[in-house]
Amino acid sequence: MTMKLYHGEPNGPSLSVLAALSEKNLDADLVYIDLAMAERHGDKCEQSVEVNMSVEGEGPVLVVNGEPLADSVFIARYFDDIGSGTALVPEDSYGCWEVMTWCRQIIERLAPAAAYLGVRAYLQEPLAGLEEGDFEARVGKIASEDLAQRWRDVRAGNFSDEQVEDSQSKVVAAVEKVEGRLDGRDWLMGDFSMADLETYSWLAGMVELVPSAFENAEQTRAWMERVRNRSSVQQALSRATVAEPEKSWAPGPEINRWG
Repeated sequence: MTMKLYHGEPNGPSLSVLAALSEKNLDADLVYIDLAMAERHGDKCEQSVEVNMSVEGEGPVLVVNGEPLADSVFIARYFDDIGSGTALVPEDSYGCWEVMTWCRQIIERLAPAAAYLGVRAYLQEPLAGLEEGDFEARVGKIASEDLAQRWRDVRAGNFSDEQVEDSQSKVVAAVEKVEGRLDGRDWLMGDFSMADLETYSWLAGMVELVPSAFENAEQTRAWMERVRNRSSVQQALSRATVAEPEKSWAPGPEINRWG
């Protein structure tokens, strides 16, 4: 079996997948692509319908024996099935359900909010600085019309106050959820799991953007330090090509229209 992992800077879904690969003692051919410049589309990354229509937005792509796979939670789950090392999902049915349910809440509520705030803070200006032809050449390769429009909205600075406030509130809610869940625990599910990786990966970049969410969250801050200090996360962070990878964002999952 051969595996190739296309990834961006170690933040958000790329951080989660890179760390999961390490936790499971697996090897893959690692290929950096600039997700913030839409390099997941076109000839710099292998394509498939599943990749083009990924609900994660601009995330990593794993290619196994020529088959491209997308979405960080499902890639990590695949790693958990084939690797050794840390169990990222519990073997018992309830524990598995609990981790997967938690991760679904993270990718449906926190991830869209974090990506929205991240691209607003860090990506809009670089995209606005591109020549129109260069930008359209990049975006024109995106198969999903919805995702392409979100790229155009970022470049144009089309961020509504309502969605900014809603996204900030979802970050606050996620921190409150983590704080309540820890309740003296070291890890969210008792043992370290995919829930810790996925949650940390989307929250790490929010400390600077929504600082009020973390002010009274002592357990969450301590937990974030524990996650960051894991060798797998440190190894993932060592692959950064920039000084502050937590400021590297590309359009993420579509914001839930239903609240």
